[in-house]
Amino acid sequence: MDTAALFKNKAGKKDYQTDRVTTPKERIFNIIIFIILFLFALTMVFPLVYMVATSFMTKNQILSGSLTLFPDPILIGKYSEVLKKGQFITGIFNTIKVEIPVLLIGGFTSSLAAFAFAKMEFRGKNILFLALLATIMIPFAVVMIPQYVLFTKLHWTNSLAPLIIPGCFGNVSMIFFLRQNLYSIPSDLMDAAKIDGCNYFKIYYKIFLPLMKGALGTQLMLWFMGIWNDYLAPTIFLRSEKNWTLQVVIRSFNSYYAIQSDYALIMAASVIAMLPTLVLFFLFQRMIIQSIAISGIK
Repeated sequence: MDTAALFKNKAGKKDYQTDRVTTPKERIFNIIIFIILFLFALTMVFPLVYMVATSFMTKNQILSGSLTLFPDPILIGKYSEVLKKGQFITGIFNTIKVEIPVLLIGGFTSSLAAFAFAKMEFRGKNILFLALLATIMIPFAVVMIPQYVLFTKLHWTNSLAPLIIPGCFGNVSMIFFLRQNLYSIPSDLMDAAKIDGCNYFKIYYKIFLPLMKGALGTQLMLWFMGIWNDYLAPTIFLRSEKNWTLQVVIRSFNSYYAIQSDYALIMAASVIAMLPTLVLFFLFQRMIIQSIAISGIK
């Protein structure tokens, strides 16, 4: 095909992949759609940008009543003030204490369950999986009171145990996505391993776990974000202030410093808390999107 013809633009514009002429109406429609999506994107991003800008503003500028995104003067002292507060640092460490065992043990049990549902044959497998999948549709607000009563009777509510132990048994969403991912891997590998004398656990550990490590890593990142940003469960189950996770600490900052109109400190704490999940998402967003897309393909 002539290269100059690709860039020829009389009645319309050539499409490089389909070699189809884009009509003026289609171009106008695409421009309108782009503008609408751009405006929606600005609407979604604006609170985030305003939060970051507010963290550098003075109290007088925040309370002036005028909406601005440009701090005048720019103050960075609130970030160091937040990091000097022991309660905030303790909240970060408590969140990490929850993250590590849940992601390591829960990721292992979830991948093991996904392997069983995808590659093993046993009676009632489909019914059991559907029952497990149905639990996703039950909101946490429905089960939080029974869980609180149970954890209180077990004397767990004054510790991080309610946030750690249930998560170590796996994540239903992760099991579902990993199961779908495993369906894309040929079962002939399992049959060959059986002929070589491998048991089920060795087949899982030596063959299928390395093959699904991309999907597993993606789901672990999403789970990390969920635990890091979890607010409701820690608020309900954690009584002692020394066990508060990061989001509960930020809530206490909001209650205490809002009275003093120190909104810049609250915003600075929120920005610091948001950074790990934001960095993870931007670094691995392509892997996350591809993994979710592939998980639906058999």
